[in-house]
Amino acid sequence: MKVVFFGSSHYVIPVIEELKNNFGLSLVVTTEKNPTDPVHSYSIKSKLQYYVVLDSSAKNLVEKIKEIRPDIGVLASFGQIVPREILDLFPNGILNIHPSLLPRYRGPTPVQTAILNEDKKTGATIIKLDEKIDHGPILAQEEEEILADDTTLSLQKRLFEKGAKLVGSMIRTIELGKKAEEISQDDSNATYTTPLTRDSGLIDLKSPPSKQVLERMLRAYFPWPGVWFKTLLNGKEVIVKLLPEKIQVEGKKPMSYKDFVNGYKEGKQVLEILGYGGLRL
Repeated sequence: MKVVFFGSSHYVIPVIEELKNNFGLSLVVTTEKNPTDPVHSYSIKSKLQYYVVLDSSAKNLVEKIKEIRPDIGVLASFGQIVPREILDLFPNGILNIHPSLLPRYRGPTPVQTAILNEDKKTGATIIKLDEKIDHGPILAQEEEEILADDTTLSLQKRLFEKGAKLVGSMIRTIELGKKAEEISQDDSNATYTTPLTRDSGLIDLKSPPSKQVLERMLRAYFPWPGVWFKTLLNGKEVIVKLLPEKIQVEGKKPMSYKDFVNGYKEGKQVLEILGYGGLRL
């Protein structure tokens, strides 16, 4: 089967590898412009045919896919709505890997939201893509435990690895001529997530979150946008970023809490405000 993959970010590399190693991966479509970006770079190194697109409805992309005459598409972390004109080019549709137990947590930040909400489990879902956001019928779904120390980085990595295996199994089923069971999502149970911005991780030291909320923010916002604040250190206002188990002052390398206290006269007071006074030192 000829497969076209749509996606971006380092999280989706296991999906591309699954398709490259086991199926006829004919084209990789990505929104990454820089050749050093993960999908772009991987495609070059693996000598895969790739196409950089800023608008998924671009006429050139439509023509490119028509030339390939694909059997099926796979999409993960693409970030754009795929128009009907492109959906109709795939006889077996486009399979979308989403890192949540749909219809819960539709939208761009399902992993971060699950961690912030202190969920105990999430999962990977394969849906048949339609023109609405994370709306199509469910083809496969598998749960994943959220570990106490999971960050968005670690959890999202596992979910896309799981999603890669699920989508591979789904394509094999279709190759055998079997029709995958489609389960319509219950829209009444749908919840939606919102995009992150740099300021999503900004906290005010005058009214900081509780230590429990801060811990969840640290895990949910790692590696981006991070939890950060502005404060005076040694008489100068700087940006300080909190990391799991470490702290980073603007322009400096990440350091332990102990080194932070030893290096800045205000360090101990800042940690006490954040609920870390006397901890991990």
